[in-house]
Amino acid sequence: MKIQTVGVIGAGVMGIGVAQNLAQTDHNVILVDIKEEILDKAKQEIKNNIRFQSLIYKKDKPTNLEETLNKIEFSQNYKLLENADFVIENVTERWDNKKQVYSLIDAICSADCVFAANTSAIPITRIASATKRADKVVGIHFMNPVPIKPMVEMIRGYHTSETTIEIAKNMLSQMGKECVLVNDSPGFVSNRVLMLTINEAVFLLQDRVATAEDIDKIFKGCFGHKMGPLETADLIGLDTILYSIEVLYENFNDTKYRPCPLLKKMVDAGLHGRKNGKGFYVYQ
Repeated sequence: MKIQTVGVIGAGVMGIGVAQNLAQTDHNVILVDIKEEILDKAKQEIKNNIRFQSLIYKKDKPTNLEETLNKIEFSQNYKLLENADFVIENVTERWDNKKQVYSLIDAICSADCVFAANTSAIPITRIASATKRADKVVGIHFMNPVPIKPMVEMIRGYHTSETTIEIAKNMLSQMGKECVLVNDSPGFVSNRVLMLTINEAVFLLQDRVATAEDIDKIFKGCFGHKMGPLETADLIGLDTILYSIEVLYENFNDTKYRPCPLLKKMVDAGLHGRKNGKGFYVYQ
């Protein structure tokens, strides 16, 4: 059965990508955020992304900009999510924020609606505990940029049912994506490895072992990575990187997850990467 209407919570980098991907695969989208200016910016970003993709990626069927935008309802009203068949949450990686959101939507959405947490590190079982539908909560860790990444990491929480897993797999298939199913653990597979790598790369920069350019050049030239760890950090957002590694540190109580002081300093200075024009590199 095709899932037709999908709620997307949070109109940041990831929420924008998820909403765009859904609209481009013929879904009706309700994109919710708390501020009108964030929603206005999201609409412009989606326009820019579609225009850029039409120039860079050749497709048999080019995306119709107006048709795609018409499939997205931009709103501050969470009440609209009562019409959603499936909800994908993308709010900031702070447990207090997520907990409030899930308590709110649990009371609004239909009993059959599945909740997918697009989180980098927070355990899915903890997220599910904020609802009365723990069996209908699953983790879907999308990769950035969402519309052109073919694979996601799906996370099974302690109570996640097989039915929910199948519904989520079907949803992803409709979006043109494959998934790898893993069990619940802070950071899952991808970010338990990636966040350590990025954090250690920042330590190398802080200790003046190498420049940002040379650190990234080694990973690209020696290992064949498309992007180095510091370029990847800028793409994800340094604030998101810091939040994620703080979650790992809190959950594992292991000093290997201690955030690099330079990373903290950069986030405090507002250097968040591509999203605001400056991180380890400067963007126009």
